[in-house]
Parts: sequence; structure tokens; C-alpha cells
Amino acid sequence: MTFPSLTDQPGALETATLIREGRLSPSEATDRAIARIEARDGPINAVVVRDFDRARETAKAMDGQTPLPHQTLFGVPLTIKESFDVAGLPTCWGLKDHAGHIAQADAAVVRQLKAAGAVMLGKTNVPPGLADWQSFNPLYGRTRNPHHVDRSAGGSSGGAAAAVASGMVAAEFGTDIGGSVRVPAHFCGIWGHKTSWGLVSSEGHTDPAFADRGRHDGALNVAGPLARNAADLAAMLELTATIPLRRRDKPLETMRFLALLDHPASPIDDDVRQPIEAALNVLHGVGASVDVGYTDLPDLAGDHAAYLKMLNITMARGAPSPGGHQASAADWFDLMDAQARCERSWARLFESYDFVLAPPANILAFPHRNEPLFRGEIAINGEERDAAEGLAWAGIATFPNLPATVLPVGASGDLPCGMQVIGPRWSDFDCIAAAEAIGARLHG
Repeated sequence: MTFPSLTDQPGALETATLIREGRLSPSEATDRAIARIEARDGPINAVVVRDFDRARETAKAMDGQTPLPHQTLFGVPLTIKESFDVAGLPTCWGLKDHAGHIAQADAAVVRQLKAAGAVMLGKTNVPPGLADWQSFNPLYGRTRNPHHVDRSAGGSSGGAAAAVASGMVAAEFGTDIGGSVRVPAHFCGIWGHKTSWGLVSSEGHTDPAFADRGRHDGALNVAGPLARNAADLAAMLELTATIPLRRRDKPLETMRFLALLDHPASPIDDDVRQPIEAALNVLHGVGASVDVGYTDLPDLAGDHAAYLKMLNITMARGAPSPGGHQASAADWFDLMDAQARCERSWARLFESYDFVLAPPANILAFPHRNEPLFRGEIAINGEERDAAEGLAWAGIATFPNLPATVLPVGASGDLPCGMQVIGPRWSDFDCIAAAEAIGARLHG
């Protein structure tokens, strides 16, 4: 089982430990990260808004200081997805009409990371309106997959995943409504976590067209971390979670898994199926319970249809569809009812299983396109299919507001493949811990 790796750079917690032990100063850590970005980012184009001068000033002011107990990331240089506000930097969501929008204050997540001692280097690339599985826009150009520059790094947190995978930074924060953390992690061979809806604040993550209305993202959308290991994911979540969560300490061998590799709305390509099946075989071999069939699944087809309707209304803020239909309040309440039924059906499933294992997407990183992926078709085992079908694999966790951790499980050729570990709502740390235990077995 192969695991393509692009860097041996230390992770976020490891960097923080080096700084605490006096083996690295915040200025040295920051200068090295900037040097990596300048050396590596040319063909990748991930860090598209650079704030190096302020970062150096911030780090220099930290030199010689003793970190406070809560400063878990003291001196650690990070970037943030372009769609999060950072005071003094542009927030345009890849939209040319908003190129001049400069944030006046930091987003909540940015404030939390800075309070923990992180040094912000700049912002990473996104697709226009955060609405694609590639990060390509008329302002900042195209982000390329660091494993294979002819392919997508994913979206909408594609710049974030590419920066982490290539070792430019140790960790990042993205957002996810249609797989926007999970798919880039899957495409780039790193770890990502979609949080339970409502766990992390979305303050300061607002479409610039509506920034003056004080709006935060509503239904479905969440913020979540990306990193190269599970410990950094958990640390980033610990710093940004708005409520305390329970944690279970359960050995891998006693966990009950349901593997979901088939969806009525979206078949998966064999290049995705084979690495995941190989991972499932390893879990079988260590004694974990892994079922591949279940007779009382949620209504995957019906839930997917409702999810797509809610997703489209949310992304468009209720504007009419291309066909001219505008959702009514009654339409929205019907969708909320469908979402509640979906939540209950998944809660029943988790009475029998600890976690569900599933692909984050139906494909691996795909060749670059000059139009949004979801307007075209993709080949699944040689058959051309509607590309939007792939959103079904994001929706199985998004629509019922569930947490999901993506870990790398292997590769097909030189393209990484991930797997998502989905758990009950508010079991975020348990999902990360289960993914870490799986990863330890896979990596030997």
C-alpha cells in the first residue's frame, strides 16, 4: 500500500514544540515557511494573498517570549483560506467584482488561531464563490495539485490543501458545504475534518457581496482544519470549537464500522474503490468489525435530492434557479423537515455502528478544466456521467450535519486516495481518533 508524500517538514504541534524547547524561534520558523512558499509555490499557486511583512513583524515580537499555556501554536506560521476575513487583506471569494474588498476585522477562526500564537502568512486560493472542486478564478489563477500539476488540487479549499501537502505550511483552516475540506484532502493526500454543523463559528466567513449585512453562513456550511496528521487536526479543532465535546477512548479492534462504497446516485471509480477496499482488508485483519452491507440504510437517493436543493438555495441565497424557479418559505421548511428525518435515520444507524467509512468523492484528482467541474461530465470506469453526482459523497455527512474526518489510505498510481470516517453528530474528536487509529495500522 503506497502513500505518496511530498514533504518531511514538521507538523504544527511539532513546530510548536521546537519553539517551546528553544530549538527554533518564531522568526526562524516564519522565515523558513516564507522561503518554502517562495521556492515551491510557483508551479502550485496556492498562497495567493501574501502578508509576509506583517508576519515577520509578528514573529519578531514573539522572539524570546515564553508561551502561555493556552498558546498551543505559539510561533507556528499558518495560512488561511481566502474566504476568511483577515483584517487589512482582501476577501473576494475568487470573484472579480469584489477584488477591492478589504476586510476590516479578523474572522472568529483567525482570532482564535492568533490567540493560540499562530503567525498568519497570508491566504490560499479558492474557486469563484467557493463553488467548484478545483481552485481556479480570474483574479488569482489556478492552483495545481502538488502531486501532479496537471490535475486539480480540489475545491473549494484547494489552495489550503496544496499548501499543506507540499510542506509550505503545517496546517490550515478551510470550509465545507459540498466536500470543500474533504475533497481537497482526498485529492492532495492529507488529513481534513468536516466539523459537526454549528461547532465552529462562521463569523467573518461571509460572501463579500453581503459583508455589510453581518451575515454568517447558514445551513450546511461548516469550517474545518486540514493538516498532515491527526494530532494537528485535533489541536486545531480544540482551539476553535465553540462547545465542549465528549470523547470516547475505544480501541480500534472493538470499533464497529459500516463501509459504504455504493450510492444509488453516484457510482465510484475503481481507482477510488481499490485503495479503500485494501484499507478495509487491513481493518479486517486486525480484528475490527467492518460490515459492507446494511439493510436499514437512510434513504440515500431521497436525501441526496433534498441535499442538492438545500445546497443550491443556500449557495444562491434564495435567488431564482437557472430555470426561473424561486424557492418559497414552504419549500425551505419542507427541506428542513427532510433534513430532520435524515438526521434521525443516521442516528438510528449509529445505534448499530460507531463509524461509517466512505469515499470522500467518486473520483481522484482530475485534469484541469477551464469551466466548473459540475457543469460537465466525468468518466467513472469508462462511462461518462454527470459530474454533480459526486456531491452525493459529500452530502452523506453534510445533509445530516455529521462530522467526517478524511485520512489518506493509499494511491492509484501517483494520485492519492482518501477515506472519510463519519460519526454521530458532536463525535468530532472521536472521528479524528478513529481515523488516527486506522492510519496507524495502514502506515504500519
